[in-house]
Formats: sequence, structure tokens, C-alpha cells
Amino acid sequence: MIPSKEAWDKVLRERHGKERQDKFEAATVAVCGLGGLGSNIAICLARAGVGKLVLIDFDQVDISNLHRQQYKVAQLGQYKTDALRDNLKEIAPYVEVKTHQVLLKEDNAGEILKEADIICEAFDQPEAKAMLTNLVLEKFPEKYLVAGSGMAGMKSGNLIQTKKITDHFYLCGDLSSDIADGMGLVSARVMICAAQEALVVLRLLAGEKDS
Repeated sequence: MIPSKEAWDKVLRERHGKERQDKFEAATVAVCGLGGLGSNIAICLARAGVGKLVLIDFDQVDISNLHRQQYKVAQLGQYKTDALRDNLKEIAPYVEVKTHQVLLKEDNAGEILKEADIICEAFDQPEAKAMLTNLVLEKFPEKYLVAGSGMAGMKSGNLIQTKKITDHFYLCGDLSSDIADGMGLVSARVMICAAQEALVVLRLLAGEKDS
């Protein structure tokens, strides 16, 4: 049975406080890339009661994704935007989800991201990370950008930290590891970085802007 909106809101406000939860519910957060980072970020934000999530990815769910990304075997072959939207609705039925099944590029990112208060970078490829970071800093200097850099391998999770690069740019990760350096991405370590990105988003929405 799906709880009523009133019951849902009551629980979240008891957990987070009314003023803070009102800020979460009023916010729009874009998640760019729905892999290990992005799918976990989106779930954390939905559970916290963020009002609207904009999900952006062009890819389909593959068997190689299942060890670290928040999809199910039954969703193999589905577009990640559709699969994650369905999963979020099971977890947090009152979150508003807008999907863009596209490859985010310089020529379409401005229109897609314009409504977001905070933008989460969760791409795999360095070129895509650089493109989005440069675009947001240049075209949307008033928006917050929360990005990830370095989470591969089996080194200690304590190495994954958050750094405040500028007043509107936060970077989460160990800032050094790369999937080409060794064994690649491990679910638990990716989730640590994703949780840090999500926590930065929630802290920014709550008005806590230190790193």
C-alpha cells in the first residue's frame, strides 16, 4: 500500500525538520549520468524528499552495470532514464521525475539544465566531465555544481572526501584513482562517493555551504 502524501510529508518533516524539508521539496536537482554514481545519487536524493529530479542519460541497462548501479535484472535492455524513474517511484512515490534520454552535449545542455538549482556531474568519461564542468561554470555561474573525481579500485573509503573548489563548485572523490589504473569500479567505493555527492546537495539546499 502506498502511503498518503500527508503521511509521507509528515515522516520527512519529523526526520529533517519542517524548514529544511520545505527547502528539499522545493528544489530541482539534475543528475547527469545514471551509472554507478548517478543512480545512487538519485536514490539518496529521492529518499530525502527532494521535490524534483531531472535524470539525464542516453544509455541502456547492461549486465555489466548490475554490480554497482541501481537497476534490476528484469530491467536489462531498458533505457536507464526509464528504469531509474520506475525504481525511484517505488522508493519515493511523490518525487517528480523528468527524464532526458539524450547524450548531454554543449549544444543541448543549456536548455536541459536551466531549471535545476543544483547540477550533479556523474559521468564516466573525463571528456564528458570536463565539458559539463566548463559549461556550468561559464553559462550557469549562479548554479551549484557537485562533481565526482576518483573512486576506482579498492583503496580505503576514507580517501574519498569532498573539496570546495569555488563558492559554487564542489568535488567529491579521492581525486586520483582512475578506472584504467587497475581493477576498475567497485560498488561499495562508488556508493561512498555517490553518498558524499548527495550529502553535499542536501547540505547546500539546507544552507550549509562549507565543504
